[in-house]
Amino acid sequence: MNPTRLLRRVVYAALALASVVVVLGAYTRLADAGLGCPDWPGCYGMLGVPESDEQIRLAEARYPGIPVEPAKAWPEMVHRYFATGLGALCLVILALAWSKGQRLFIPITLAVLVIVQGAFGAWTVTLKLWPQVVTAHLLGGFATLSVLWWYVLSLRPAIGVIAVPKKWAQLALVAVILQIAVGGWVTSNYAALACPDFPTCHGQFIPTMDFERGFDFSQTIGPNYLGGQLDSDARVAIQVVHRLGAVIVLVVVGLLVFHLRSRPFGWALGSVLCIQWVLGISNVLFDLPLLVAVLHNAGGATLLLMVLTVNVALGQNQEPQIQNRNHSR
Repeated sequence: MNPTRLLRRVVYAALALASVVVVLGAYTRLADAGLGCPDWPGCYGMLGVPESDEQIRLAEARYPGIPVEPAKAWPEMVHRYFATGLGALCLVILALAWSKGQRLFIPITLAVLVIVQGAFGAWTVTLKLWPQVVTAHLLGGFATLSVLWWYVLSLRPAIGVIAVPKKWAQLALVAVILQIAVGGWVTSNYAALACPDFPTCHGQFIPTMDFERGFDFSQTIGPNYLGGQLDSDARVAIQVVHRLGAVIVLVVVGLLVFHLRSRPFGWALGSVLCIQWVLGISNVLFDLPLLVAVLHNAGGATLLLMVLTVNVALGQNQEPQIQNRNHSR
């Protein structure tokens, strides 16, 4: 097989696998299965989930006080299996790109990301769902997916001219990334249901909030953060910031959609933006249904990749101009 075609296929496979890993990670986190296995990389010291009576007795002897729950352990281990496969594919991408003499910036970035992600995955378990680590792990997953998408776009023909102000597209990308980060902080601190109503919070538009505790990134709460340990006012502060961030994303990305209104891509971007709002509101009104919450996570990833696509296209549009200037000199 042609080496270039092989590289492209491996990158596509890695992108598909990264999408699955992001969704599996969201499911694991939202189903409270993040500590389904109390150790890493195994599960109760085994390669698979203990299921037989003998395995369960051995597992509970190794970890007294932590009963085996296969319904939570399996999602965690499946997530690890898929993440391991993704890591292997990213290393294959690096090897193929190096053998072809291609630019190695993106492949090396991918390799570093998956190694760091593996470390954060381990720390998520060993540090008992410490919010800072859980949020960083979520952002690392989105970063890996984004870099793979960027690589896919770089291997394809140029997207074409897009008439969008570059600074506005960059602002939209920053806004989406920050909103995803706040969303990670919401879920890692179990603040999704801090406000049981919408658009108010506990019947107020400006509820009592504790921003100092809610956004204390040096917190060392432990030893087990399952279920969260912040008080109500701190969680409300986190939830309200996420809602305000959603409004900012709606405005910034909405104006991006307006610039792209003559293209099918613009309508698709607008649809994803609206669906994200519907899913976010549904999480509150319907008491965080697991399927809706996972779809909200996947929708955030989709929105990120679409806004990234606009930025990549604008970068491709500028490359010929830069080359022409260099030739004229």
